[in-house]
Amino acid sequence: MQKLQIGMVVGSLRKDSLNRQLANAIVKLAQEDFSFKFIEIGQLPLYNQDDDDHQTDVVKALKAAIVACDGLIFVSPEYNRSIPGVLKNALDHGSRPPGKNSWGGKPAALIGISPSAVGTAISQQHLRGVLATLDVPTMCQPEMFLQYKEGFFDKNGNFNEGSRDFVKKWVDRFSRWVVTNKS
Repeated sequence: MQKLQIGMVVGSLRKDSLNRQLANAIVKLAQEDFSFKFIEIGQLPLYNQDDDDHQTDVVKALKAAIVACDGLIFVSPEYNRSIPGVLKNALDHGSRPPGKNSWGGKPAALIGISPSAVGTAISQQHLRGVLATLDVPTMCQPEMFLQYKEGFFDKNGNFNEGSRDFVKKWVDRFSRWVVTNKS
């Protein structure tokens, strides 16, 4: 069976982002099920509807990368109790112009990590609302709000022993979600 192509969208641009580390650890954990493509969003211009008829090459590349995926994983921090602006900008670009929504129909899952006790719960709820509008079937259960503590990742960037099985169950459920819901 051909591996599923999964687009990994990280909602943080920070070099040492915990969510980038989380995305990389998921890639290593799920290699047998998926082929991953990181969909980079940091170079996108700010969305402006006036540009819909002449999108930049970087926007066209974003849209092509999304279309090539069987499913998506959004790995994002929480900024000010919502999604980061860079992620919202990417969602807007990928959904425009009207009738050319690259996100539509792509099964997705949400995950995030934060030092906060509530992890990224509020951000994920906001993201769910946006994704519903964009016709992205989003896995509802299990939800995955991870709290970062020292030692969550080992020295090689893998999950620690206690977290590995917990996240692997989520990855396995996502695999079934994509197979069931991909276009």
